[in-house]
Amino acid sequence: MSRFFISLSEGFRIALSAIWLNKVRAFLTTTCIVIGIVSVTTMKTVTDGIDQAFDNSMSMLGQNVVFVEKWPWGFGGEYRWWEYRNRREMELGYMDPLLRLTPSATNVAATVRRQSGLRYDEREVSNAVLIGATGGYFQTSGADMEDGRVFSDADVQTGSRVVVIGATIKDALFRNEDPIGKQIRIRGQRFTVIGTIEAQGSFLGLEDMDNVAIIPISAYGSLYSLRWGIQLAVQFPDEETMVEGEYEVIGAMRQIRQLDPMDDDDFAINKAALFEEELAGVKIAIYGIGLFLTGLALLVGGIGVMNIMFVSVRERTREIGIRKAVGAKSWEILLQFLTEAIIICLIGGLVGVLLSMGITSLINQFFVAYMDWTTVLQAIMICTFIGILFGYLPSSRAARANPIESLRYE
Repeated sequence: MSRFFISLSEGFRIALSAIWLNKVRAFLTTTCIVIGIVSVTTMKTVTDGIDQAFDNSMSMLGQNVVFVEKWPWGFGGEYRWWEYRNRREMELGYMDPLLRLTPSATNVAATVRRQSGLRYDEREVSNAVLIGATGGYFQTSGADMEDGRVFSDADVQTGSRVVVIGATIKDALFRNEDPIGKQIRIRGQRFTVIGTIEAQGSFLGLEDMDNVAIIPISAYGSLYSLRWGIQLAVQFPDEETMVEGEYEVIGAMRQIRQLDPMDDDDFAINKAALFEEELAGVKIAIYGIGLFLTGLALLVGGIGVMNIMFVSVRERTREIGIRKAVGAKSWEILLQFLTEAIIICLIGGLVGVLLSMGITSLINQFFVAYMDWTTVLQAIMICTFIGILFGYLPSSRAARANPIESLRYE
């Protein structure tokens, strides 16, 4: 066993020396390995980023919630907008009968939203998402309060001019000030800030969920119309109950809408699982493209490694003969050249991982990507496998070389 480790360390030293003497050749050989590792690590960072962003984003939609709306969320396939546009709008009056007719539900909330400008003193936010909501919104949503309080059902009934703001609005309008008790203007009307929401981040890396201001839906109705755009959120105690409760919601809405048994639903049931199904297709496409590019690059890189190793064995034939003449075993020669092939691949893998870190940071500026230690470990394992796979044949030839013929080689 001690001879094995001595041979391994000696082979490692000789391999590094050989690579250093042929730096340009080694660099050119590792280029395709670098491309392959960049492809596979970038693919994994994007899919890991999607998974992480999905988990975070789904919590922003609330736990165990289904949404009843006029328009279905449009993912893939044919989107029959010409049919959906003729549907009746949701109404606030649906809330009480919907809760009564859905015994599994624990809460029903209504929301409506649009972009609006907000102003405090000389500071202004022009593209904030203004949400009009009932008191139950803060239970059905995934928002947690940072400071202050939420508005109550009494605030909704009286149309109180109160507002709860997100972290982006807080930073833009108040900076280092405490916003609680301050008044902001929404469409010229004064609203008192009564609470702030903890930072949530962006939804799937795209929409800033902190760029929101939430007011009672009755106050929203005094600023804008409530005739369109209302969304009903129905919450259930757990995921298992939600699966069965979805059918209760459909039955309740058909009863509320007074639809005949043969009529199609004139409303949409939306849920987080729709995002998951759509993202699964996106991930499969990314994996398919990434695996193809990775496989192609690693195949070319592996052939390059095999070629350079054959050249290296040929150039060092006399060295092989001398080593065998002084007592080196065939497996020691095999280990030496196999180590060299693995090191070449690992150098390419290291460069590929470093490039992938930069690419991951760049992707995060526009989409989502996440690199962890498992991605680096995966790259190391791939490089080691490529080195062994494509380095074995030339290493085996070196190990089988006849020492007498090798010493005569010029």
